[in-house]
Amino acid sequence: MDIEERYEDTSHQFRSCDGSEYTLQGPAGGDDITGLSPEPAHYQLLSELGKGFNNLSQVSMARHMPTGQLVAVKQTNLDECTEEELLQLMNEVLLSRLFRHSNLLTSRLVFCSSCQLWVLTPLMAYGSADALLRTFFPDGMSESLIAYLLHGVLKALDYLHRMGYVHRGVKASHILLSEEGRVYLSGLHSVYSMMRDGKRMRAVFDMPHHSPALLPWLSPELLRQDLHGYGVKSDIYSLGIVACELVSGRVPFQDMPPTQMLLQKLRGSHCCLLDVAPFPLGELGGLKVSRSGVDSGIGESVATGSLTHSATAPPTDRPQSPGPKNHSATLHSLVQLCLQQQPERRPSASELLSHAFFKQVKRHTGDSFLSLMYPAVPLSCPEDRPVSSPPGPTRPASPSATAEPPEAAWDFSD
Repeated sequence: MDIEERYEDTSHQFRSCDGSEYTLQGPAGGDDITGLSPEPAHYQLLSELGKGFNNLSQVSMARHMPTGQLVAVKQTNLDECTEEELLQLMNEVLLSRLFRHSNLLTSRLVFCSSCQLWVLTPLMAYGSADALLRTFFPDGMSESLIAYLLHGVLKALDYLHRMGYVHRGVKASHILLSEEGRVYLSGLHSVYSMMRDGKRMRAVFDMPHHSPALLPWLSPELLRQDLHGYGVKSDIYSLGIVACELVSGRVPFQDMPPTQMLLQKLRGSHCCLLDVAPFPLGELGGLKVSRSGVDSGIGESVATGSLTHSATAPPTDRPQSPGPKNHSATLHSLVQLCLQQQPERRPSASELLSHAFFKQVKRHTGDSFLSLMYPAVPLSCPEDRPVSSPPGPTRPASPSATAEPPEAAWDFSD
């Protein structure tokens, strides 16, 4: 089967929400790697950033020696991949050739060296939002930083949805930040086309291949797997879960058994913020408004997470906040809209871009972005000490290896 037949370049058919045609643009500034050479000998591997793709891939910081530019290199041993995993890799590579958007992390440089697949991307110096939560914001992020991150994700989702694709993997570990403050959405291996024979389908029925760890972010209609299927509004639900995740430092539903999680989602239980009691959306009536009405600062305007987690569940690796905090009315409104149980009641990505919660994003410059990130710092170039060869996928990690900072610097989980 020629997998390229599954994809069509339909970008010329779509317009942005203001009516103007989309500009198919790639990464800007120092994030552009299209001019680098596809030669493994030209790259010096400096430090390991993490692993991904079912632990088959190792991601490293590398220097392109002819230019000195730092990049991220993902190496995957193709001999260890199953046929299904090879198709997923091919899917990601082909979609990277198709998509052009400044908030999508695409792989513009891909080549093979022996049995190793090399995928180069710009270096995301601040890592993933998930890594930032674990390392610098264990009690959650400020509303200003959350708005900044989600606004970039929404722009990427708006582009994908207008192109006729659903992402199906929106979560904090797939939200990456460059040193210049550009927000990127990654995880293209889970993207699925809604186009069939040149026509856009209203719903699709494919169940994504994922680990059970992804279940908390998936929408009720996707998990239900019934004759109604799901569409692009499934990503909007996932965005609502991410908003709760960034606010609290915890993933809603994460401590629940899968069956209980599914029942909670099908009943319409709201993964609400800690200053609102968890009831089905139909019983909420109205959301409690923050008494202050303003954000109380980085790491202080947030709570520990959803009240829907099990009281007997084991503790996660993210510390819990000492108590509930108030959130703005606009944040409550955003979360409520995204987590509507019925997909048709959720707004589109383009509609959410004009939500009142994102008005604060317009006043941020490059300098103010740095103040939002404090105390987080970007990755620095280590000593010119090459990392060892990528370990085999079946090799277990030692306890000391999993505790090192590079393992948490950039999360590439599926």
